[in-house]
Amino acid sequence: MPAKISGYSTSGPLAPSKGSSTGGVAADKTPADAAAASSPAQTGDHVTLTTSARSLQKLSDVIAQTPVVNTSKVSSIKQALANGTYQVDSASVADKLIQFESGLK
Repeated sequence: MPAKISGYSTSGPLAPSKGSSTGGVAADKTPADAAAASSPAQTGDHVTLTTSARSLQKLSDVIAQTPVVNTSKVSSIKQALANGTYQVDSASVADKLIQFESGLK
């Protein structure tokens, strides 16, 4: 039969997580260390991004803003179809089909 343990609050963790700088009470801190630990700059985690991560974020933003459809090309093809001047390059279509089929194997 389990024994009930009393005297502990369940409102917060009993010990800080491994690698955590917040939470829990450390008895070996000096008053200056305790004041520094309770300052707003020291209470939360922070993330430092590398230059390559910042570059990837910028690229991601540019890609997200780029339209999926090239509207000028679509409108020119629509115009050519409406005028009856659109020409299909059958050799190019055949080459692309062969490339696609060879990639499936």
